[in-house]
Amino acid sequence: MIDLVPIGDVDPDAVEQLLDRAFGIDRHRRTAYALREGTIALPWMSFAAVDGNALVGTIQCWPVCFVPDVPDGERTAMTLMGPVAVTPERQQDGVGRRLMNAALDANKASLEPGSAALMLIGDPEYYARFFGFSAERTAAWRLPGPVERHRLLARGLSVPDVSGTIMPRVSSNA
Repeated sequence: MIDLVPIGDVDPDAVEQLLDRAFGIDRHRRTAYALREGTIALPWMSFAAVDGNALVGTIQCWPVCFVPDVPDGERTAMTLMGPVAVTPERQQDGVGRRLMNAALDANKASLEPGSAALMLIGDPEYYARFFGFSAERTAAWRLPGPVERHRLLARGLSVPDVSGTIMPRVSSNA
């Protein structure tokens, strides 16, 4: 039986090994890692899926912000969801969907900065169908690295629909 626990309850080395298995050891070169630079995963929205003593999946969510191109434009606190990682042998078992739902439920119950604007980089068909994410408002966003535009997705009441830059949200940013 799979249980979802706060990610802080599992060994960080096990999480890194799972991420290597799911995304490859070169995963740190991806744009999403640049978005997380200097931040700490949001503990109230990051979970691990465990089956007995085995770690089979994780989701981590991160503080980011949107800086609009307009002079004196107000920054928007946002949350970057992901990575969602599941061990290869447990993919297609619904583990990733359970992790996403847990993170979304935690977000819904939160009043934390960024909770009204969520973003991720992922498969548009999957994240639109099951979780309501779309690329409708992200076309004019810039990130600190390359991204396939159709995979830059967002959802929420406060998602900006203007041009600007997404960057890590550290205490001095937002």
